[in-house]
Amino acid sequence: MKACPFDFQRFIDGWVREIAVSRCHLSEDFDPQILPSEPRFGDFQCNGIFAHAKRNGVVPRQLAEQVMKALQASDGAQLFDLSLAGAGFINFKIAISAVEIWLETYASEEDFCKAAGDLSGKTVVVDYSCPNTAKQMHVGHLRSMVIGDAIANLLEFFGARVIRDNHLGDWGTQFGILLMQLREEKIQLENLSPDEALECLENVYRRGTQATQVSEGAMERARAELVALQNGDPEHVAIWKWINTVSYASFQEIYDLARIKFDHVLGESFYRDKVSRVCDELSQCGIAEEDEGALVVFHRNHQRFCRQPFIIRKRDGASNYATTDLATVLYRREEWHCDEIIYVTDGRQRDHFEQLFLTAERWFSAKGYTRPVLKHVWFGTVCGEDGKAIKTRSGEPIRLKTLFTEAIQRASEIIAAKDQNLTEEERARISQVVGIGAIKYGDLLQNRTSDYVFSWDKMLSLEGNTAPYLQYAVARIHAIFRRAKISPDALGKFHKIHLRESQEIALARKLLLYPCVLRQALADLRPHFICTYIYELAGVFSAFYNGTKILAEDQQTLLSRLSLCARTLTVLRSGINLLGIGFLEKM
Repeated sequence: MKACPFDFQRFIDGWVREIAVSRCHLSEDFDPQILPSEPRFGDFQCNGIFAHAKRNGVVPRQLAEQVMKALQASDGAQLFDLSLAGAGFINFKIAISAVEIWLETYASEEDFCKAAGDLSGKTVVVDYSCPNTAKQMHVGHLRSMVIGDAIANLLEFFGARVIRDNHLGDWGTQFGILLMQLREEKIQLENLSPDEALECLENVYRRGTQATQVSEGAMERARAELVALQNGDPEHVAIWKWINTVSYASFQEIYDLARIKFDHVLGESFYRDKVSRVCDELSQCGIAEEDEGALVVFHRNHQRFCRQPFIIRKRDGASNYATTDLATVLYRREEWHCDEIIYVTDGRQRDHFEQLFLTAERWFSAKGYTRPVLKHVWFGTVCGEDGKAIKTRSGEPIRLKTLFTEAIQRASEIIAAKDQNLTEEERARISQVVGIGAIKYGDLLQNRTSDYVFSWDKMLSLEGNTAPYLQYAVARIHAIFRRAKISPDALGKFHKIHLRESQEIALARKLLLYPCVLRQALADLRPHFICTYIYELAGVFSAFYNGTKILAEDQQTLLSRLSLCARTLTVLRSGINLLGIGFLEKM
């Protein structure tokens, strides 16, 4: 057997399609629908023959028999044991010899990346996190941050050039209100710590907002402060810059704890000298129109947006999110030459992004610009036990720094109870990895479009589908290698893997599914598929660990089983890395 496909699901799909069309004369639109199957039937099942036969008035089982015979007579048949099931389904069980070769061929994460690289040559911007300055990050910022990071990691795994952009909310009406209230209360911020300063600014903004709601004079003063800032008044600009610098220092502390990184941090203010082009071109192309003093876009052929305007310029001449978001799309295409932009925000912004994408499509088409593919990856809400958005007892959003600090403290208490021989430094290091990992994994585990209930007990448990359980599985494999006095990295492609026992065969077959799980996660941009898979893999490994003597006396068996452990470790670490969760060699 000269070669072994990295992704058996994709290989089978192409193989069945080719043979069915060329030898069995099925139409070109035939879709094999290859899906993972129940282990008792095989590894994969072809479901598309049944549907195709029904559409074309053919007996499904007879057509399936015809296709299966053609497959058995073609190149590729040596990789599988084929069987027919039910009314017309073909099962594919990968031959043990092919499984062994796959394990020997794909021994490292680098091997996986090289084999997977479908997105090589593609540039993708991932727009995530994006907090507003002058405010502390809270639990509502968690999902964009961790889901966006996982998606960026996944795209890089598949070979894309990924540009991670943190598009801060650092411009706009809120600064007029802030500057007005700071001036009226004569508040000095310079001597406060970043957290104290942001706490103060939030309170100032709250009082300023209340004032503008009850007094037209306060609103006018806030507008005047904003105009002064927009016109570049040195005093206003200096305060604005200081607020943004302090804000980002506070954000960076969170990002460092959560292992989140960005290539660019370009806030709305970066685009303030680029919005006039947006308004001019949309007007020249007849896309934007005046409506009650504002410049707006109507999408006349859209059921909802035909009457719901997309406001590009407000009545007072100020730009807004729509204007800067359109300028951002153009900048990313012209300066970064991106092929795709992915926005990771909560589901409440779906209307905004749908209108943004429709407007960008019309604009770019009218001007002859190359438009990047635009995608909105939206998510649900983190809820408390009452099913509502999680908040403190006082009704305020929980600060993200407070959440992370508590996670580390809770992890520390659990770890101290489990192992009293750790030094304080060791416990602190492990607690941070476990605590932060638990929060991130607890979020990523959820189907992103669903709300979920936050639970400390579930997240930090060493049992069930949690980060600590997976981290413990990784640590346990490292412990096996320490007992064997060999490094897992030493067991690359140098040792033959022999699969004999049922537990090791089951583990090997589970490892083969990793590529199709990654492809499923990529197709839907849903990291929870990876979470589910690595949790199941850890469970299958546990059965292998408990039911097989890994450190066998026979040298060939020993090296074979250690090699299987090494492959499992590679896949677990790969999945954990894609999710942005830390792991440990000892726990």
